[in-house]
Amino acid sequence: MNEPRRVYLDNNATTPVHPKVIEAMLPFFKDGFGNPSSGHAYGRFVKNKISESREIVANAIGAEPSEIIFTSGGTEADNIAICGSAAGHTKKTDRTRLVTTTIEHPAVLETVKHLAKNGYEARYMPVDNEALVNPDSLNDMINNETAIVSVMHANNEVGTIQPIREISEIAKSYGALMHTDAVQTFTKIPINVDDVGVDLLSLSGHKINGPKGIGALYIRKGSKIKPIIHGGHHEFGLRAGTENVAGIIGLAEAVRIGIENLVEDANHAQKMRDELEKRITKTIPFVRLNGHREKRIPNTLNMSFECVEGEALLINLDMAGIAISTGSACSSGSLDPSHVLLAMGIPHEIVHGSLRFSFGPTNTIEDIDYVMTHLPRIIDMVRQISPLWDSDNGKVLTVEEAAIGSLHVGH
Repeated sequence: MNEPRRVYLDNNATTPVHPKVIEAMLPFFKDGFGNPSSGHAYGRFVKNKISESREIVANAIGAEPSEIIFTSGGTEADNIAICGSAAGHTKKTDRTRLVTTTIEHPAVLETVKHLAKNGYEARYMPVDNEALVNPDSLNDMINNETAIVSVMHANNEVGTIQPIREISEIAKSYGALMHTDAVQTFTKIPINVDDVGVDLLSLSGHKINGPKGIGALYIRKGSKIKPIIHGGHHEFGLRAGTENVAGIIGLAEAVRIGIENLVEDANHAQKMRDELEKRITKTIPFVRLNGHREKRIPNTLNMSFECVEGEALLINLDMAGIAISTGSACSSGSLDPSHVLLAMGIPHEIVHGSLRFSFGPTNTIEDIDYVMTHLPRIIDMVRQISPLWDSDNGKVLTVEEAAIGSLHVGH
């Protein structure tokens, strides 16, 4: 029996490491093994390479190299930004309020929740039915005791891009720091820290065809941040621990490639995304787009299919060789419905039938063809077992109609 074709459409969860990234990293597992904190030639060589990498990352977002610290990934960057800002005042009573949104990644939501259990006050900005934050809503949340406002640049599940500049202007007027999690936008759309007006920005290597276990946090000069990991004076005293040298080199190479090919890759991803959306909408009834139609990153497509369970779709698609997700990879172990889609006001029963397709540079139109040879069949198969699906007439029943139908079957 032939193995099924493999199609990977889960690039928002992680991406394959680019061959050039692997090539750039390999020497630092061999001869370039020195500790960058050592004063001898082995250490100096590695330290210089880290400095070059820091400059590449900084240039990609319009920052200074001294404003970049390397972390173990986006989650740690978010934690340093939020916890470090909360602790960055002379007295705990100075600024005890934290403001974020209802659709953030767990790396932000769980960090804010942790602080809220330890004396801080958390406020959550709502979103509309396209997952878009209204900047004016911040005026009802913020006050002069606010330490930080954290709003993701674009949502990882539906791709909606937030008005960070407008939100930042309000935050700054109250003296609060402004943080954005740019893990899903970095190298997908242009980002300049001055243009968006942020004080802190998180990014991750494995989302941009770099290695796992490496990320970075931009910290604007003068921002009041305290370290949350203590030890040596690494990373300007803000992140103790011997640097992940190979990871840093790999991140910088992924950034170089990503920035160099940003426009081409974005156009390619959008072409793939729009083609799949068009075919799904044309072929499969009772389907809806989740997220903003225009204000979204080019590689992300989230759609809800009525009268199906997303997990059942995921399993059957995987058996056909197609890798997608039902939401954030960091929440895939949970059976709870997507907090993002619920925050958008989408009913529970529709949320459960949602899929996220996310594209990368290596995806092709043949991948779309393959998906469409299996997705309609699988959805039809799964719908047959739904009590809300009228298979005779090919339509969705209301709960009342389904109840009446079950009574008739009982007779």
